[in-house]
Amino acid sequence: MQRAYYSSSIDSFRQTSKDEILGKIVQGSEFAVEGEQRDAWLDEISILREVLSNIEGSVYFEYSIPRMGRRIDVVLLIGTAIFVLEFKVGEKDFIASAEDQVWDYALDLKNFHETSHDYFIAPVLIATESKDTAPVIALTPHNDKVFSPIRTNIHFLGEVIKSVLSLSDGQAVSAAHWESGRYSPTPTIIEAAMALYNRHSVEDISRSDAGAVNLSQTSSSLSEIIRVSKERSQKSICFVTGVPGAGKTLVGLNISTTHNDKNSSLYSVYLSGNGPLVKILCEALARDKVSRGKEQGSRIKKGEAMSEVKAFIQNVHHFRDECLLDSEPLHEHVVLFDEAQRAWNKEQTCNFMRRKKNKPGFNQSEPEFLISCLDRHQDWAVIVCLVGGGQEINTGEAGIAEWIESLNRSFPQWHVYISSRLSDSEYGAGDILKTLLQERQHVEYKPELHLSVSMRSFRAENVSLLVKQLLDLHSDDARHTLSLLRDKYPIVITRDQGKAREWLKKKARGSERYGIVVSSQAERLKPYAIDVKSPMDPVHWFLDGKEDVRSSYYLEDVATEFHVQGLELDWVCVTWDADFRHTKKGWEHWSFCGDRWNHINKIERKNYLKNAYRVLLTRARQGMVIVVPTGDVKDPTRHPDFYDGVFEYLSTVGFSII
Repeated sequence: MQRAYYSSSIDSFRQTSKDEILGKIVQGSEFAVEGEQRDAWLDEISILREVLSNIEGSVYFEYSIPRMGRRIDVVLLIGTAIFVLEFKVGEKDFIASAEDQVWDYALDLKNFHETSHDYFIAPVLIATESKDTAPVIALTPHNDKVFSPIRTNIHFLGEVIKSVLSLSDGQAVSAAHWESGRYSPTPTIIEAAMALYNRHSVEDISRSDAGAVNLSQTSSSLSEIIRVSKERSQKSICFVTGVPGAGKTLVGLNISTTHNDKNSSLYSVYLSGNGPLVKILCEALARDKVSRGKEQGSRIKKGEAMSEVKAFIQNVHHFRDECLLDSEPLHEHVVLFDEAQRAWNKEQTCNFMRRKKNKPGFNQSEPEFLISCLDRHQDWAVIVCLVGGGQEINTGEAGIAEWIESLNRSFPQWHVYISSRLSDSEYGAGDILKTLLQERQHVEYKPELHLSVSMRSFRAENVSLLVKQLLDLHSDDARHTLSLLRDKYPIVITRDQGKAREWLKKKARGSERYGIVVSSQAERLKPYAIDVKSPMDPVHWFLDGKEDVRSSYYLEDVATEFHVQGLELDWVCVTWDADFRHTKKGWEHWSFCGDRWNHINKIERKNYLKNAYRVLLTRARQGMVIVVPTGDVKDPTRHPDFYDGVFEYLSTVGFSII
């Protein structure tokens, strides 16, 4: 894949005419090039032809970063270093967001580009009209050969290059070797959605190892089922499973964005009962569409962009309500239900319909009603159920067994395609699968419908395992797993909220996002300025920048398991409360009501609380700090005994203390 619009040796670059270089850059562009952009490229070419005299190496203009859906202005390979240049032509000032931008590009190469891993990388921000001030050149304390962003103007750019090379050692970067390197990103779900929406493929934004192959195979298998169902006028339902963080949502979004032409009979919609996730994805895609339109010289209104996005990413409950109002066949022939196991059971659905929708005679579970909506088609339809395991955090969730019971009860003609791992205990299908095989003709197991490789953390794939071992009280196993990931994925514990906040800020670079997460039952953290009942907007928390007090960066608003399920941050502070206590007998489950803690006795509610902490402890891509408060002997609702057991347990497992 040609990642740059133009690339050559520096020597060839200096000998080639500016018009010829510009022509190749323009030819490589996917969009119409405005005069302002053309002039900026000409300025960059002129600046570099002068600065790079008597320097050997390679130059790349507009180098693609598909995970971010962006392009680096210029990459230089010189000696033992890789230079990432971001030009702000005509600018006098260095803007913080631009500094984060060039830092993000450098970190992206360091983390995800195979042949950049071992080299020094220098992000350089060039405000061409800034004052003559000597640039500050220093490596970051992360010890990974990435320099802190270097601010310079065109006059000092040559000196910057010399200074970086004087601090770099090792082998020189070979252009041929560097260009051959695989780009193996693990984007956040927000980044992935934006990339897919802008027509990048799953292969572009996924790792080039077994994980990416797995994602591609699953997507291809689903596309084939959709094709066959359309050709044969049959109705099909698919059950896709995967280990935590394997990319089930990514697969769903891939199918949805591939078939988002309303004029096509293959038109599809991605549905999720995760309200915060849907709002955040829609807002992110709408903002991105407006931003890209502006960059390309066309003005797109936010409302127009949002309307387009909402057509193929919707809240499952809104979709359900539309189906209640209209009994005609749906426009969509393909519907993808994310976290399908969280659909409501019959009791919860009927209760809701009676109280909220004035339908006292309603007698279906949510899965049965949703299947019936697609069954309205006279020709064909496909339902894709993306199934997670061990993440139920709400009452009334039906589990995957209800989908299968609904098929057996009411839809005998539907073809069923099942992941070969749906029978595993964490998916809760139980004996109902045996009934499915015994009573139906059109049932097929497909191994490709299971995603077996976690894509969540590029630092370490064993975090989910570690958390499972911690929550299951397998301390020896947890200690061993922690030893395997400690070097790549730092996890520290502390009793001091202030230390935790400083740790987050020091660890995060560029626009790496950090924030505080707590259990929705954590009601006695108010002395630490944490109030779970205080309204927070997950859209602002996840998407807004460092300057916005509503963003996660400000460390003022906190998110609960309901806000963060299905989403991630780079660095996370998990603040533990007395709702989930560790004792000699194991975990104790508590709920705060009025002025006291009360024991939770129902098994279902205990599981919800345990799963809440499972969600909180698996949100960080790069590392986390766990705060266990000291409590207060003067406050009976925050007695130190409530907290000390957790801290001692985590300490014995081997987490570093700060």
